[in-house]
Amino acid sequence: MKLKRTIRIFKLSFRALTRNKMRTALTMLGIIIGVGAVIAMVSIGAGARQGVEAKFNAMGTNNLTVSSGSRMTGGAQSGTGTIPLKLEVVQLILDRCPSVAFASPVYQTRNQVIFENKNWNTLIQGVNEDFDIIGNWTLDSTYAGRFFEQAEVDSGATVCVLGADTVTNLFPGSDPIGQIIRVRDVPFTVIGVLKAKGQSGGPGGSRDDMILAPYTAVLERLLGGGTLTLNSIQISAVDEESTDSAMNEVTELMREYNKLEPGASDNFTVRNMADIAESAADSTNILTVLLGSIASISLLVGGIGIMNIMLVSVSERIREIGIRMAIGAQKIDILVQFLFEAVVLSVVGGILGILLGFGTSKLLHYIPMFATITTIVSTGSVLLAFGFSAFVGIFFGYYPASKAAHMDPIEALRYE
Repeated sequence: MKLKRTIRIFKLSFRALTRNKMRTALTMLGIIIGVGAVIAMVSIGAGARQGVEAKFNAMGTNNLTVSSGSRMTGGAQSGTGTIPLKLEVVQLILDRCPSVAFASPVYQTRNQVIFENKNWNTLIQGVNEDFDIIGNWTLDSTYAGRFFEQAEVDSGATVCVLGADTVTNLFPGSDPIGQIIRVRDVPFTVIGVLKAKGQSGGPGGSRDDMILAPYTAVLERLLGGGTLTLNSIQISAVDEESTDSAMNEVTELMREYNKLEPGASDNFTVRNMADIAESAADSTNILTVLLGSIASISLLVGGIGIMNIMLVSVSERIREIGIRMAIGAQKIDILVQFLFEAVVLSVVGGILGILLGFGTSKLLHYIPMFATITTIVSTGSVLLAFGFSAFVGIFFGYYPASKAAHMDPIEALRYE
């Protein structure tokens, strides 16, 4: 009997909603937009997280970066000053840190690069012959190129390897291998092209917009020689499991080299790429929650719309409510009927919203602003949005339903 009563009440609710199809559709629109927005925004956040993780994995999770100066805490450095990072430290790390497999000095400068009638401003990094292994860089097989060797680093040969973006801007549609580019009137011979890695996901822009050259050539020919401070030291641990050991060994060595007293703060920074990746992933998680929270506001607006329309519906059907009570309907029957109407509005709207959100997340790829983001629609986000929409229907539909159920039957029958 209870099942039959429930089915009958559901039919009455559905019939009542179809009496005014336009009003019902407009009422559901808020829920549809809300659910669609939540799913689309969460899919952007999930896609951004996956993109960040993929980029850091491509850079290598067993990598370390050593730089001079302490970590910034609250806008101020926590160390005891800055000690210049010297070239000799690289060899010390290789000799005294057993968990370190490779290490490369990094000198950086940004200059205008010229080839024939084309020029391009890009980042030039002076590194050693192991830098491609440390950074998980691979050569673009489209070109018959190579990375520079130790002999070329030792001799300060003016050879270079180009990033994919640099090739695009200096050699559109042509082979750069063997060509000579000029950096501050210094000729460099192109011997290789790196495979593209894409955007860095931060203020640095594209990681492919750069040129790699032997650090000896960059130091002597572009930076004026001398004993200039390194920008950083890039390190690769023996394997991923040895990353923490390598970090501890390098930290201990740097403290000894900088003659730091026990208990003194570091005046250098050793960053673990895995930790940076985790921090970046946490940031994207916060972004996802923020986007989802903002989008969920439209669900609340849709819920208020449901309550408003249900109150109007109750006012229009006072006499109907009185007749139903007069022929034996109980308060619970009236309550359930109107509550069902609110739930149907939110559930149907939620289903249509899921379709809208899924479609929107797929179409976002064709919008230039979001072209680099791969959106991911997860089952969790769909269930969360749909469950929230059902909750909104119950929450905002209860008050109108309760108001209808507690009407005085005699007053309702007298209502004109």
